[in-house]
Amino acid sequence: MFAKQFDYKKASSVSDAVQLLSSNDGAKILAGGHSLIPMMKLRLAQPPMLIDIGGLEELRGISVENGTLRIGALTTHAEIADSHDVKDAAGILWEAAYGIGDPQVRNRGTIGGNVAHADPATDLPTVLTVMDAKFVIQGPKGMLGGGSRTVSADEFFLGPYETALGENEILTSIEMPVLASNQHAEYAKMAHPATSFAVVGAGVVVTVDDSICTAARVAVGGFVPKPTRGPSVEQGLVGKELTAENIAAATDLIENDLGSDAFGDIFASAEYRQAMAAIELKHAIFHATGLAHHE
Repeated sequence: MFAKQFDYKKASSVSDAVQLLSSNDGAKILAGGHSLIPMMKLRLAQPPMLIDIGGLEELRGISVENGTLRIGALTTHAEIADSHDVKDAAGILWEAAYGIGDPQVRNRGTIGGNVAHADPATDLPTVLTVMDAKFVIQGPKGMLGGGSRTVSADEFFLGPYETALGENEILTSIEMPVLASNQHAEYAKMAHPATSFAVVGAGVVVTVDDSICTAARVAVGGFVPKPTRGPSVEQGLVGKELTAENIAAATDLIENDLGSDAFGDIFASAEYRQAMAAIELKHAIFHATGLAHHE
C-alpha cells in the first residue's frame, strides 16, 4: 500500500523544525523513518507534511562530561553500538543498541526516533528507564524556560506510542548518569522469534557496597503499556546480599507492581508474560552481578 500524499520540508535547524511544526497542523518529524514510514504505508498515520531533520548535525553525537553521558537524538543505533564512550559509561545501553534489528535498521534508525515512537515492545524505553535517563526537549521560544525543558524517563513514556512530547516539540538529546564502579546494569529479554521484539524485557541497575545491595532501579517492558518500575522488587533487594535466594525472593515481587496493565496476544498470554517477568529480572540481576544461572 502507498502512503497518502503529503508535503515535504527539510529543516535547516532545530529552531526551523519547531517553527515548521508550529505552523503546520498535523505535521510529523522524519528522522530515520523506520517507525513512521511503515505506518504511513499502511495509512495508520497520514500526516499532511513531513519535516525532515535528518541533516541536522546539532542533533548528532555522543559525549561524556561531568559524570553524564549525552547522546544526540539523531545518533543511530549503530553509532551507539560502536561507541567506546557508551560501552564504558552505560554498557547496558551499548548492548541493547547492538541487539536492535539488523545492520540496515541499526544504521538508519535513531535513538530519538525509537523512544519518541514509544513502541511498548522495543528495548530502549526499558533500558533508559532503569538508567534514570533525562530527555531534553525543544519547543517554541514562547514556552516557559525559553522553549527547552527536561523530562525524566519515568515521566516521558505515557503509554503505547504516547510520550510527553508536545505537538510542537522535538526531542534533541538524551542524558543519563555514568555508571559508577560499584553499579552493575543488565537488560534481559524473552525475544519474539520472528521479530526479536521483547515479549518480556527486564532491566536492572544495582549498587553494591561490601556485598550488600544499597540501591536498585528495576523496570520491565514488552507486555505493559509503558516501561514499568518495580518498587517492590527494588525494596526487596536493598539492604540484602545479592545471593541467588535473595534475588529470587525479590524478583517474585514484581507481580505486586504490574496491576492489571499487562497484555497478551496469540504468541503469549498476559499471565505467561507476568510469570516470565520475574524470571527475566532474575536473569538480568544474575548477569549484572556475575552469578551463575544454576547457582
